[in-house]
Amino acid sequence: MPEPLKYCYSIELVESIANDCQQYYPEFNHSLFIKDVLLKDWKQLELKERMHRIAKVLGEYLPMDYPQSIDILLKVAENYSGLAHMCFPDFVEQYGMRDFKTSMMALEKLTAGSSSEFAIRPFIIKYPTNATATLKKWTRSKSEDVRRLASEGCRPRLPWAMALPEYKKDPSVVLEIILELINDDSLYVRRSVANNLNDISKDHPEVLVEIATQYLGQSKQIDWVIKHACRGLLKQGHKQVLTLFGYSKASHVTLKQLTLDPQVKLGDKLNFGFELKTTDKYLGKLRVEFVIHFMKANGKTVGKVFKICEGEYLVDQKLIAKYFSFKAISTRKYYLGKHQLSVVVNGETLVSKDFKLVR
Repeated sequence: MPEPLKYCYSIELVESIANDCQQYYPEFNHSLFIKDVLLKDWKQLELKERMHRIAKVLGEYLPMDYPQSIDILLKVAENYSGLAHMCFPDFVEQYGMRDFKTSMMALEKLTAGSSSEFAIRPFIIKYPTNATATLKKWTRSKSEDVRRLASEGCRPRLPWAMALPEYKKDPSVVLEIILELINDDSLYVRRSVANNLNDISKDHPEVLVEIATQYLGQSKQIDWVIKHACRGLLKQGHKQVLTLFGYSKASHVTLKQLTLDPQVKLGDKLNFGFELKTTDKYLGKLRVEFVIHFMKANGKTVGKVFKICEGEYLVDQKLIAKYFSFKAISTRKYYLGKHQLSVVVNGETLVSKDFKLVR
């Protein structure tokens, strides 16, 4: 089992940051910094709590002059990357809210080491006009990291991050930024644009449908963005989006008997299989999914869609054998009792069958 992510903020990392700060700022109190970060509760702190602690204590031992502190930290930050690096953008968020210009310069430079996508969000809320202008400027940066920040930073529903309620209500400003990047040369940037559009579709599906209709077919790169952005609407069986991608109603397709384990134990796999047939010459273009209606604590069930396959099938029948693992995971809690599995083809449920989850 992999180590918890919080362990990237280790005692060794704290000591290393202290050493580097002292190198670029000789008055930095190395020993007191370490002591104030590694308080008695350090082992109990989770990932973001450790990150916030390091950034907060840095502010207590670096110069009171914010631009001077940023000059020091930009040099220190060059020695770090990934999650360990994210305490530096967090410092900007904690101490730089009164100095927009210096903070934007710092976040632009720091984003290459990890990402400034979390730290920029309170600036967007406090300085909406100036922040929007900065994000638009960043869409023209030579750095793919900075261009990605322009998109990722304004995602209305960025996971683990502060929400942007104004952008959830009205995504027009977000669209002005990300549509500049929809055909970007970098997949790293295009993936962020797709995720941003997917966020928007959760509150405004009609906006994504309009964009998909307008942009689909302009280039392979744009087509990838639109398809990835529409994944949520495709899973929902949104008829207009399914039609856009060529998944018309599969009335010519029949499903031969669904075989399904009648019960499965926690930690085991649920096995199931079926055969798709057609009276036409070919099955044609299909998107095949299954839905598990999970039992919840209140006794009700909630469906979760999983893709099996999609493509153009130039055959008149197709056998499918799959399984779903009920192995414990951190993102989902399983409850014992009756569940249901459904098979969906091009947004239409063809068959459903019950099974039990047991201990």
